[in-house]
Amino acid sequence: MAAIVLTRNMQLAKHHGSGIVGVVCLRSYSAAAAPPDPDAPRPLKTTNLAAMKRGTGGRSSFNGIVATVFGATGFVGRYVCNKLGKSGSQMILPYRGDDSDAIRLKVCGDLGQVLFHFYHLEDPRSIREAVKHSNVVINLVGRDYETKNFRFKDVNVNGAARLASICRESGVERFIHLSALNAEANPKSHYISGGSQWLKTKYEGELMVRDAFPNATIIRPADIYGSEDRFLRYYAHIWRRQFRSMPLWHKGERTVKQPVYVSDVAQAIVNAAKDPDTAGRIYQAVGPKRYLLSELVDWFHRLMRKDQKGWGYQRYDMRWDPTFKLKVKFTNLICPGAPIGGLHLDRVEREAVTDKVLPGVPTLEDLGVLLTNMEDQVPWELRPYRAALYYDAELGEFETPSPPKTIEQRDEMRLFA
Repeated sequence: MAAIVLTRNMQLAKHHGSGIVGVVCLRSYSAAAAPPDPDAPRPLKTTNLAAMKRGTGGRSSFNGIVATVFGATGFVGRYVCNKLGKSGSQMILPYRGDDSDAIRLKVCGDLGQVLFHFYHLEDPRSIREAVKHSNVVINLVGRDYETKNFRFKDVNVNGAARLASICRESGVERFIHLSALNAEANPKSHYISGGSQWLKTKYEGELMVRDAFPNATIIRPADIYGSEDRFLRYYAHIWRRQFRSMPLWHKGERTVKQPVYVSDVAQAIVNAAKDPDTAGRIYQAVGPKRYLLSELVDWFHRLMRKDQKGWGYQRYDMRWDPTFKLKVKFTNLICPGAPIGGLHLDRVEREAVTDKVLPGVPTLEDLGVLLTNMEDQVPWELRPYRAALYYDAELGEFETPSPPKTIEQRDEMRLFA
């Protein structure tokens, strides 16, 4: 049976000499079919997110990536979220503490591109809810020092394994895990017995992630510097010094570091998320140059103008100063939740470890990242720590500090022979 539907209002037309004639336009539909609803959502032709790309690229576009970033409120996480949003990725950002720590990341993407989800690292249900709509999951969760609630093993091993396992069960396509350079099963002891437990648990976490998610991409960064970092500001903090001197293991002359800029690490993570060929591979995130720790620390103090006459700055061997070790232990005792200046025993142990770059293992340059030189970035980062910052120096009044000397591979082998 046919139904008659009035689809247009009556139109009036005037004939020449015949008055007004009403014209009614009718459309016929079968009784079985309902008229189409113009406000109804369009049916999906496919559930493949890559086929839903929209826009020409940028924060208001969608590039087909829905990424869940664990640890988004941390140091590296903020840079990763910015670069993901800049390229048009949708982001789900789980957070554990107060929402005010995460809400500032809302501006990383356009309206509706950034979503927040409360979770706990030991709650599988909240983790599963956070990853069920994502095709990329990035794990940046880490613990730099132990607290009463979270030990190194709880975060670096059990937490990483739990995230990787749930992601595999949920059908996540890519899992990117941030580990650490120099991670090994039995790290060498320098300052504390047993070596760095942080490096040991990072190595164990890699193994657990591999077992749970075999195609995971693992990135091993060296010391990362940048705004609000825990490398430059660690040495710039007054609590790291002993009066006006700097205690270092072997005066810093037997430790080689290869720091990397945080923006380079973030760009490498985003590039790995976009490149399917990076699945199942390990990348070393190191800077372009290697330096003796003594050269770096001296350079930091020259940039802060704390090598001027009257400061009396010098380095000395911490092994012969028991008062410094007592100071570190006292710091951990009075403020275990947040050590002053980031000073704790495991951090002092790690700063004595030389960065080992394994041959044959790809680096950030293999991910298409143009590395940043420390000489171009560090002076700006340390400017707020200058002595007498209120003083308006005249042009050329202070000599520009000379950059630190780099160390070549052959010189390094001769140094430690």
